Amino acid sequence: MKKILGIILICITIYSCGNNKNEFDASGTFESTEIIISSESTGKILNLSIEEGDKINKNEIVGIIDSVQLHLKKMQLIKNMQSVISRSPKISTQLAILKEELKKQIKEQKRLKRLAKANAASEKQIDDISASVLILKSKIKALKSTLNNNVNSISAQSSAIEIQIAQIEDQLSKCYIKSPTNGSILAKYSQEGEFARIGKPLFKIANLDEVFLKAYINSGQLLNLKLGQSVKVFANFGGDKQREYKGNISWISNKSEFTPKSIQTQDERENLVYAIKVKIKNDGYIKLGMYGEVKF
Repeated sequence: MKKILGIILICITIYSCGNNKNEFDASGTFESTEIIISSESTGKILNLSIEEGDKINKNEIVGIIDSVQLHLKKMQLIKNMQSVISRSPKISTQLAILKEELKKQIKEQKRLKRLAKANAASEKQIDDISASVLILKSKIKALKSTLNNNVNSISAQSSAIEIQIAQIEDQLSKCYIKSPTNGSILAKYSQEGEFARIGKPLFKIANLDEVFLKAYINSGQLLNLKLGQSVKVFANFGGDKQREYKGNISWISNKSEFTPKSIQTQDERENLVYAIKVKIKNDGYIKLGMYGEVKF
C-alpha cells in the first residue's frame, strides 16, 4: 500500500511539474532601448563626470570637450564683421553735397528763365544751366546706384560672416556632452584627458524605468494577440522566486524567424516563430538580460 501511495505522489509531482512548464505562453529575456552617445566635436575631453550605474536626466550636461580654439575663431569672426559693417557707406551723407548743388542749380535755372522772359538772359545761359541740372541729376543717380551696390555687397559679406558665427556657435554647443534622454549609464567608453573625435563613442545609456520582455510565439498564438493588449509578465529571480508585472504588447514582428535555441514556446519548439515585445514599468528589480515569462 505504501508503495502504491508513493507512486501516486510521484505521478502527481510529475504532473504538477509538467503543468508548471506549460503555465506560461512564452518566455524570453528583458531588454531596453540602448543609446550609444558619441562625440559631436573634436578635442580633449576636459570633463566626463559619469560612472556606470549613474542616473542622468534628459539634456543634462555630463561632460565638456575643449573649445578654446572655437571661441577664438568666433571672436575673430565678430571682429571681421565689425570691420565690414564699418565700411558701409552712409548714402544720405555722400549724396547731400550733390543734392545741395542741384538745389542751387535749379534755383538758378528758375531765375534765368524769369530773366529770359524779360529779355535779360540769353538762350545760351538757359541751355547751360539746364545741362548743368541734368548732369547733376545723372551724377546723383549714378552715385546712389553705386552706394546701394556697395551697401548690398557689404550686407552680403556681413550675412556670410553671421552664418559662420552661427556655425561656430553650433560647434561650441556640441562641445557640451548632453544626455538625449532620462536613463542610467550602462557603459562608459571614454575618460577625462582622452582625445575625442567626431563619432567616437563616449557612453551608453538606457531608460530602465520602462523595459521590454522580448519573447517568441508560434503562429497559432499570433492569431490571438494584438498591439496594446494587456498581459501578465513574470520576472525570474532564481529558483522559485518571481515577481508579477502588468505589461502591454508594444511590438509584434511581421516576419517569422527560426526559434532561438534558448527559447521554448508553449507547444515545444517549432521551426518558425514570431518575436514580440511586452513593455512594462520597472520597479527597480528587473535587470537587463534577466529571464521572464508572459501569460496572455
